[in-house]
Amino acid sequence: MKKLLTSLLVLTIFVSCKKEDKKNAVAVNYPETKTVDTVDNYFDVEVKDPYRWLEDDRSAETEAWVKTQNETTNAYLENIPFRDDLKDRLSTLWNYEKVGAPFIEGEYTYFSKNDGLQNQNVYYRKKEDEDAQVFLDPNTFSKDGTVSLGSGLNFSKDSKFLAYSISEGGSDWRKIIVMNPETRDIIEDTLIDVKFSGMSWYKNEGFYYSSYDKPKGSELSAKTDQHKLYYHKLGTPQKEDVVVYGAKPEEKHRYVSGYVTEDNRYLLISAKTSTSGNKLFIKDLSKPNSELKTILDHTDSDTYCIENEDSKLFLVTNLNAPNGKIVTVDASNPIPENWEDFIPETENVLSPSTGGGFFFAKYMVDAISKVKQYNYNGELVRDIELPGLGTANGFSGKKKDTVLYYSFTNYNTPSSLYALTPETGETTSYWKPAIAFNSADYESKQVFYTSKDGTKIPMMITHKKGLELNGKNPTILYGYGGFNISLTPSFSIPNAVWMEQGGVYAVPNLRGGGEYGKKWHNAGTQLKKQNVFDDFISAGEYLIENNYTSSHYLAIRGGSNGGLLVGAVMTQRPDLAKVALPAVGVLDMLRYHTFTAGAGWAYDYGTANQSKEMFEYLKAYSPVHNVKEGVEYPATLITTGDHDDRVVPAHSFKFAAELQSKQTGTNPTLIRIETDAGHGAGTPVTKIINQYVDIFGFTLFNMGIESLASSKEE
Repeated sequence: MKKLLTSLLVLTIFVSCKKEDKKNAVAVNYPETKTVDTVDNYFDVEVKDPYRWLEDDRSAETEAWVKTQNETTNAYLENIPFRDDLKDRLSTLWNYEKVGAPFIEGEYTYFSKNDGLQNQNVYYRKKEDEDAQVFLDPNTFSKDGTVSLGSGLNFSKDSKFLAYSISEGGSDWRKIIVMNPETRDIIEDTLIDVKFSGMSWYKNEGFYYSSYDKPKGSELSAKTDQHKLYYHKLGTPQKEDVVVYGAKPEEKHRYVSGYVTEDNRYLLISAKTSTSGNKLFIKDLSKPNSELKTILDHTDSDTYCIENEDSKLFLVTNLNAPNGKIVTVDASNPIPENWEDFIPETENVLSPSTGGGFFFAKYMVDAISKVKQYNYNGELVRDIELPGLGTANGFSGKKKDTVLYYSFTNYNTPSSLYALTPETGETTSYWKPAIAFNSADYESKQVFYTSKDGTKIPMMITHKKGLELNGKNPTILYGYGGFNISLTPSFSIPNAVWMEQGGVYAVPNLRGGGEYGKKWHNAGTQLKKQNVFDDFISAGEYLIENNYTSSHYLAIRGGSNGGLLVGAVMTQRPDLAKVALPAVGVLDMLRYHTFTAGAGWAYDYGTANQSKEMFEYLKAYSPVHNVKEGVEYPATLITTGDHDDRVVPAHSFKFAAELQSKQTGTNPTLIRIETDAGHGAGTPVTKIINQYVDIFGFTLFNMGIESLASSKEE
């Protein structure tokens, strides 16, 4: 360790700014990252990997590098004069009560609540006509809030038992704890080494969960590719848990999950080789020795069971229906040839739910929610009238529920809860936030711009009313564009603070996402991935051409697959934006599939080993491999977490090293590495606020901003 630190040469670069921000000048001391002679060969092409050593997340050298990089970044950020003001405003706006939708289990109504600045949400419960009491407080799991609840509360079918998972330091590896909810006593040993898992109860006897064998080497970066479905019987040790699916060579899949129907009759098993497409199997649990029956033996669609009535199955599928539909089939012979349309495919993407004895068909119309209610005969009952244009989520519950809840939000409206009586269609306001933010002062506008190949792309642009289109508005262009994930309007406290400062927040619905169904997703995958980058570049050009902003006041931002988006765009078009903010990004496209569950992303990306054509395509846009000497890249703040075992931090480490060694000009290239943090889920509020202080502070500072605008809401 000592030898390494003494060998870290320091490069001092005087970072000055253009005419608009020349006062914001800082001397940056970059540690010189050592290089090694590692070379890989792909289809007779040699590719150097000089920073391969940074992939070893357990080495003292990597630990020392992380420490020195954080010191460098912190030294720079301390020069930003308005950091304290930014933290005060973020903390003030964040400090309002937030409530989750209630649900009934046994004699109790449960709900989550955060008083304002609590690191983790707290679960409460109450009996009718009684005051609510704290039921489970994740803030007590650890002093610093870095141990979080994994995936909500999972009650047994009769509500007598409860299972929940916890995550430590943001890791995807979880522990499962089983409790008697009446007494709140933990009733058996904790299950360990669980990853990418739900929990589905069979009666009150036990539950199904999924995991991998613990990998050799680092649990944060070693490859995991054989997922298994287990059944845990209450009162027995974990070592006796039975592997239901995934143990045999022919059952090897990267993602396996199990779901028990509400009536306890069927177990549905989904098996996936990547994040898109699944096989589907069914087992009749009413017959102890029943065989596993195949519904789908291929991964050409995304299909799951949403409901059943006795042996009648309701399946949600995009098989030969890119926008999705619901079909019915009898469990005795559930192959696709016997499927019958229940809710047919439409021109809009379907995301259905059930509750209260009805189906709710939630559609995206240009990324805006529309909801229709159907009965179990497939007949339209009514269109649900929503509070406005935005995103509605919820409409789910048990068959016997008489009231269902849903949330509604958009980019300038904080999330509120509404109660719906399914039998009558009556909707009432259940909860509204008391937040010091006046939504009426802001507006969102949806525009359609033309991408490089002529495709029309929608984009939501949100800002203060009366914004002057003078090309000088600080603007964040946020994107994702992958994995069939849709970016729909939702309120964000940090973005509200950004807009208070006169900022513009713009979100395009790029190809690769799910906003227009499977065809839209596929148009941004593998050998078509460049479409995503072109869509994002065209969004930035639209904002500049229409005087919302200019390159000097534009920041590009995205996380995970969106981090790849930012890395690719900033290396392809370094002149587009003043600031680049790649977060927890997939940045080494030649090696991403060798870490943890990365190989499961091959549907979207392809792999360097797949073919020479795929290798050359990946290498042509891989951010780590496209940083060039003699180029001035944007002011860059890379963010990652040292416990990120989804997208390992080595991606970010190597990209930072490349930028720092090759950057030309005056823009700083820094990396902020959060300790005891993972890919994002479960991050405590204190850490989130501090992250945004640094991200927004860095962004505004590099745009030449010297102080925050006063807030009318303060």
